[in-house]
Amino acid sequence: MGYVKVVKSSSYYSRYQGKTDYRARLRLTTQDKNKYNTHKYRLVVRFSNKDITCQVVYAAIAGDVVVAAAYAHELPKFGLKVGLNNYSAAYATGLLLARRVLTKYGLADTYKGCEEPDGEDFNVEAAEEGPRPFYCLLDAGLKRTSTGSKTFGALKGALDGGLDIPHNEKRLVGWTKEEGLEAEVLKKYIYGGHVAEYMEEMEEEDPEKYNRHFAAYIEEDLGADDLEELYQKVHEAIRANPVTEKKARSKPADAKRWQPAKLTYEERKERLKAKLNTLMEADDE
Repeated sequence: MGYVKVVKSSSYYSRYQGKTDYRARLRLTTQDKNKYNTHKYRLVVRFSNKDITCQVVYAAIAGDVVVAAAYAHELPKFGLKVGLNNYSAAYATGLLLARRVLTKYGLADTYKGCEEPDGEDFNVEAAEEGPRPFYCLLDAGLKRTSTGSKTFGALKGALDGGLDIPHNEKRLVGWTKEEGLEAEVLKKYIYGGHVAEYMEEMEEEDPEKYNRHFAAYIEEDLGADDLEELYQKVHEAIRANPVTEKKARSKPADAKRWQPAKLTYEERKERLKAKLNTLMEADDE
């Protein structure tokens, strides 16, 4: 038997390795037939070791189309240079995406969301005149959707940013079966209060470990008492200008070529004449 090359396409990696929940995807992308070609938007939230990705996506026959995206690695532009993978960063990334989407569709002034988050559940209300709120569904992927998950931190940021997303407050951090949603707990997580408490506790118990663990915070001259004010400024900066300007792409001065440049018609004629002259001179000799 001859050599057979094993082809592992993108379908292999997503379907057979379990990287996509197709049962959930089918329900998130299937649109009602009476809505014709209306897009069904999804708020896609994904986490990696060092980054948070939030995207508004709709499905097409050729594949998913990304309407807008926001990443945690963009937050340093708005003043947040540390803790880019915690609950507070997830909230800020969701807020950035919401303001970016609404700005793109001209809805930023109509739906401003919750400008001063207090930890209470927020649902955007449709304006009496004008377009309805931007509606989308949460796509959590394969991440476990337990109560207090960072996925719902990004969801809360998108809700406060002005998006209309069906949800249940039972999944937000601070909700308990006995007390319900405790707004103070959720507000603490939005403004990095849980990180501040951990910083204070570690600084008292083990200063050496504190200096190693929070080296980036110390380098930025941030203490436990500075975090709430920091996140407030980050949220204000996001609302002030959520759209980043695209850099103009210019052709490099010394562009590399791996193939010879194509000759023009006149150049080919001159080249042919030179060859004929060379042949004629050789015959004369």
